Amino acid sequence: MKASPKIRFVDVHGHRRAFVTAGQGPALLLLHGVACDHTTWDRVIRPLARDHTVIAPDLLGHGRSAKPHADYSLGGYANGMRDLLSLLQIERATVVGHSFGGGVAMQFAYQFPELTERLVLIAPGGIGPEVSPIIRMATMPGFQELMSLLTLPGIRHVNRTGLQLAHAARLPGTRDVDEIAAIYDSLRHPEARAAVQQLLRGVVDRRGQFVTMADRAYLTASLPLAVIWGAQDPIIPSSQARTVQELAPAARVEIVDDSGHFPHRDHPREVLRIIRDFLASTQPAAYDPMRLGELLRRGQQTGHAQPERSLHAVTG
Repeated sequence: MKASPKIRFVDVHGHRRAFVTAGQGPALLLLHGVACDHTTWDRVIRPLARDHTVIAPDLLGHGRSAKPHADYSLGGYANGMRDLLSLLQIERATVVGHSFGGGVAMQFAYQFPELTERLVLIAPGGIGPEVSPIIRMATMPGFQELMSLLTLPGIRHVNRTGLQLAHAARLPGTRDVDEIAAIYDSLRHPEARAAVQQLLRGVVDRRGQFVTMADRAYLTASLPLAVIWGAQDPIIPSSQARTVQELAPAARVEIVDDSGHFPHRDHPREVLRIIRDFLASTQPAAYDPMRLGELLRRGQQTGHAQPERSLHAVTG
């Protein structure tokens, strides 16, 4: 079994950023979700690196990146990804975002269309309000104090072992529990808990997700977009894929059967097939400020743009 790509570090605005890179060719920027890190992509990095330059960072506040008291907004993360690409001398990239990373990917494309070739969103945040009660709970007062108790060494070991055993036994309701166990373990660090709560409060409240792409989805008419969702996602329901089809009729939407919130880990071969086919069948977006202005004017007048292409693919 080949070793994982070696982790590298770079300072951006005085904060250490961790990332891995692999391969050569057109750039793919892989953005993980809340309380995860670059290792969530372990099953797809090397295959994608056969003909692409793959960059998989630990977002600020995650993994081996710094966890300061800082800006954990979508815009702040988008700025950080722009700076990382600039330091790596990468001019443009196809951005692949999972969960919260999907929200960052959409924000990146909105702020920096000249840097964005395509978008691939995997179970993305920012489509509709529905989200797991666990995510909503993490935004509430007392979350950090509760997690400080639940992640004490003895308690954490027992709970994580229980979660892993439940997943191995395939008990009902244990979809993604192995991934959730790793996330739970990462929250043993107080600075990680603080970062997670701060970023979630910027996009989620007790009623669910309140930051949405809906009002700007018409801008994807000029940007190749693919969305992948696990059919049994317990965190962000796959029913939101229908919203994508309504908001961005030109998007390619794929539902992966027998998969939860992490289809790139449940079924990496299927996700690789979808991504490769999408890359091969689309051309990188050509940044055109005149075209962007036209879309903005049309959206301002009508509330949305008329679809320019038919739906590439429905659920699979």
